[in-house]
Amino acid sequence: VKDALIYQWASYTAVYSFVQDMTVLRGQLQNAFPNTKIKVYQDLVYDFESQEHCESKEIHKDVETIIMTANLVSDPAKQQEYIDYHQSQFEKWPEVSGGFCNASFQQVLVFKNERQLMLVITIPKGQRLDKLNPKTTENNPKVVEWNKLMSQYQEGIEGTKNGETWIVLKEY
Repeated sequence: VKDALIYQWASYTAVYSFVQDMTVLRGQLQNAFPNTKIKVYQDLVYDFESQEHCESKEIHKDVETIIMTANLVSDPAKQQEYIDYHQSQFEKWPEVSGGFCNASFQQVLVFKNERQLMLVITIPKGQRLDKLNPKTTENNPKVVEWNKLMSQYQEGIEGTKNGETWIVLKEY
């Protein structure tokens, strides 16, 4: 896969790339790894782009991509609420995207497959998420409120510790 980024956590491996025909790639992966469960995340639930939502419009060409994953809770009604919140976030909770701007996030994408979420955050190269992320809530109580609200919809994937929700996949 050209220009693919590969990430791992425990027994999970994620390939992040823009692919023309996912059916072909999925078949190739299934043939190469016949005993492996292949999941495709192309259901885009949320799309933040800094050049679209930030006043500075500063675009960093050199970026790093962080991939995180968590599950939605098993209740289908709560899953839909989570999606609805994200689809209306720019209008009803603009402070959230403002927090992303404060943290210099270039892009935030949330993909879903069944109840598993893949969160893709792009930050300026050389920066660290653990240093930038606190800037999302700095002088921004609505983001604290948003994070608390969203936590009722999320839980850890299989293999996480009790109380652990979002896990960061390490770039391979």
